Amino acid sequence: MRDWQALLGLPLWVWLFVFPTVLVLCCLWQGPAAARILRPVWRGLDRIYAAAGAVAAVFMVLILLLIIAQMIARWSSITFPGSTEYAGYAMAATSFFALAYTLTQGAHIRVSIFLNLNAFTKFWLDALAMWIAAVTATYFARYAIKTNLMSEMLNDRTQGQDYTPEWLITFFKMFATSPLDWGTLWASSGEGWVYTPVWVPQLPMSIGTVLLAIAIWDYLTRLMCLRETQIHGEVLE
Repeated sequence: MRDWQALLGLPLWVWLFVFPTVLVLCCLWQGPAAARILRPVWRGLDRIYAAAGAVAAVFMVLILLLIIAQMIARWSSITFPGSTEYAGYAMAATSFFALAYTLTQGAHIRVSIFLNLNAFTKFWLDALAMWIAAVTATYFARYAIKTNLMSEMLNDRTQGQDYTPEWLITFFKMFATSPLDWGTLWASSGEGWVYTPVWVPQLPMSIGTVLLAIAIWDYLTRLMCLRETQIHGEVLE
């Protein structure tokens, strides 16, 4: 925890682990009252999860289009540099953007043999498992973002044949800079194509893991408020 820098006067781990856990305990204590307050938040988050699932579907279609383009290029004796790398990036984006949505739809495998003993065991074991999963996913999300920052700081570039237009890189950088610096950022941007910075294909990993962590904390609060899991249709083993 030594490298977890302070945010608004408190260590980052307090914001990421302590406050969400306190919220979960408040939901357990208040129950239906907390559910009435959080229900609009739940509806908004469900829309975000669905949007992430739609983005994952778009990247899945993009994989198909890249494969078709590779076939046409091969038949036409035309080179398509970087096609394999682009398909790999799209596959990674599909996987990570779909994490939160598939969790909410019960598509993740959940071993439920001990949850079927009785209602008391089901509730508390499910709550404990989800809390451990939430903490683990939050750790994963934090270090995924840190990996992004390290790749950008080191100016790490891909070793493949894929290129990215500089304007697209500048567009992504806008979200990490102050609006006051956007003019300088675009003024220093070129119009050519450069080797893809590694942090660009890493962005879906960071976004997807953050959404997954939020989704697990979210559904843990729903479990505490409503006293039953809201993840339905999961695979039972």
